[in-house]
Amino acid sequence: MCWRRLHFKCEYLTPATSLHTPPSFCIAGAHLDRHKSDPKRTDKGVSMKYEIRCSVCNKPPSSLLVFKCPSCGQPLDVQLDFNFEPEKIHRNNFSVWRYSEFFPYAQENKTISLSEGWTPLVRLSENTYVKLESANPTGSFKDRGSTVLVSALHRLIEEAGGYISEDSSGNAGASMAAYAARAGLKARIYVPETVAGPKFNQIQFYGAQVIKVSGSRSRVAEEAQKVEKGKFYVGHILHPLFRDGIRSLAYEMFEQFGWNVPERIYFPVSAGTLLLGIISGFKHLSDSGMIEAFPRIVACQTRQVSPLYHLFKGLKYDAPETVKSIADALVSVKPPLLDLMVESLKAVKGDAVMVEEDEIMEAFLELARRGFFVEPSSAVAYAGYKKQLRNKEVSRDCSTVIILTGHGLKTTVMPT
Repeated sequence: MCWRRLHFKCEYLTPATSLHTPPSFCIAGAHLDRHKSDPKRTDKGVSMKYEIRCSVCNKPPSSLLVFKCPSCGQPLDVQLDFNFEPEKIHRNNFSVWRYSEFFPYAQENKTISLSEGWTPLVRLSENTYVKLESANPTGSFKDRGSTVLVSALHRLIEEAGGYISEDSSGNAGASMAAYAARAGLKARIYVPETVAGPKFNQIQFYGAQVIKVSGSRSRVAEEAQKVEKGKFYVGHILHPLFRDGIRSLAYEMFEQFGWNVPERIYFPVSAGTLLLGIISGFKHLSDSGMIEAFPRIVACQTRQVSPLYHLFKGLKYDAPETVKSIADALVSVKPPLLDLMVESLKAVKGDAVMVEEDEIMEAFLELARRGFFVEPSSAVAYAGYKKQLRNKEVSRDCSTVIILTGHGLKTTVMPT
């Protein structure tokens, strides 16, 4: 149930040209001694402290290039030791980098940007809005993570004369390929054999080498992580700086809601980068005293790919051998961040919902008929919202944002 109703004016803001010039970037995988991460780095003044530590054993990595704990192999986390301060926003920059002061590990004059972020927030009905992440440069929310990760690491890769390696079901691969191209770096993207045609083409047009891998999604990751000369594995799922870049989405919603937050936020979940990034962003706002109430985070999954939903609800999950859902961007049946996802969602009193294939198609078509052409994977969020409306788990009076994560031109679904 909703405990309050917000009143505000929502303005459509047009992204402006990025104010940052594009040098080059860097990645994770090899062990370089330079640019070691100080447990308490202060890259942008004494107030901009941060730590990168293991989410389990709390040990710090030796370098920004390390993508998992070298001691226990568990995921790394970025821990912030400074407040979100509105006066530090670069208000003339309508991209992720309007918040550059809050990403202290990336030098402001070394950012690799395509003017990503500051995406439209559009009213769908009286109290319901859609956040058009499909308006990002490569057509998905993944650009938020790519710009931050590449900006932080590009110098190290460039100086080492290396190339980046990434594994992806499509959208992240396209995004990383685009930012590698912007940085002047070579990229090798490992994708499932079943990758959607438009995404496969997009990655190649950016100039990246694409390697198709048969077998499970985890098998694709294994191939991408194999040690080879000059190869630096970036791993958008595992590298903490990619997830950290997505907290910019929380900052934007806070601004676009007139320095307030919606009561509920729905979005699709697969590998968990969006979930963890958004929670991190709102947690930073909460810890900084910027918001009084945490929005209700609702993670939406398909029946076929629902390990988070099942574990969160305490149910048994039988992962399919192959995923044949219309939501072809959601394929992580055994996500490596699953425990962290469940722990984080429970910590903020969030929720999870599972939708069926016919519900996804219905939501996909309804959004299109209302002018929003998105990937079926994005429509999973709207399907989840509609399902909770039908079940009376949410009221239409609640201020709600549904995040539409990817553009419909990426889909292979044909009209009938």
